[in-house]
Amino acid sequence: MHDISLVTLVLLCLAAGAAGWIDAVVGGGGLLLLPALLVGYPNLQPAYLLGTNKAVAIVGTSAAAVTYARKTVIDVRLALRIGLAALAGSAGGAFLAAGIDSDVLRPVIMVVLLGVLAFVMLRPAFGTAPAGGPATRTRVLAAIGVAGLGIGFYDGLIGPGTGTFLVIALTGILQLNMVTASATTKIVNTCTNFGALVMFSVQGTVLWQLAAVLAVFNLGGGVLGARMALKKGAGFVRAVLVVVVVTLVCKLAYDQWLG
Repeated sequence: MHDISLVTLVLLCLAAGAAGWIDAVVGGGGLLLLPALLVGYPNLQPAYLLGTNKAVAIVGTSAAAVTYARKTVIDVRLALRIGLAALAGSAGGAFLAAGIDSDVLRPVIMVVLLGVLAFVMLRPAFGTAPAGGPATRTRVLAAIGVAGLGIGFYDGLIGPGTGTFLVIALTGILQLNMVTASATTKIVNTCTNFGALVMFSVQGTVLWQLAAVLAVFNLGGGVLGARMALKKGAGFVRAVLVVVVVTLVCKLAYDQWLG
């Protein structure tokens, strides 16, 4: 595993478990695991860290999706339609990523996140009400366009907080409660993670041995997070969402002005 110390490996395992839990509840686990990998492997090419992160994340995300599917009524067909659109959007974003200045995009994303945070805080009932019934054709198309192509494109272009954006978009557009939105997001995220992992695998930029170890902890965190979200309900997911959004804003601000 590229000669890392036992202490570093233990810390990475703990980060993988926590990332799986965060991803399962509301998305955004990459905010924890990817920086941890960067600290653990400061001299490794970023492509290897990104590839390894995807190999770990897809295990926890898939496990969370299965856990949700067993306990929650999910429109799997709709989730897969959004997921395929997100896969296409992610590929487009990744294709254009090299020509985009992230220093310009980060402030824009921070403004959007602050707007989202204000919206959630000012509307206490957002995401906590029962689902609004079957989605209309217009809402489905909007979800495919915004949550699929749009957020998928962002995932390929930059990435941090994709799961969080998906939860918010699916809650708002399809009128889902946050638990159902989180469950649907796991299926969409599995699609995008799979597409990215295939590309990283072809390029040979995945540390498979390390990924296998971290994936065990990520899987455990994902299952635990999904079970807690199902048990504690939409209010719990909403609270975690607020914490993750604040953390994401702080992380982007640090990267922009101090990193």
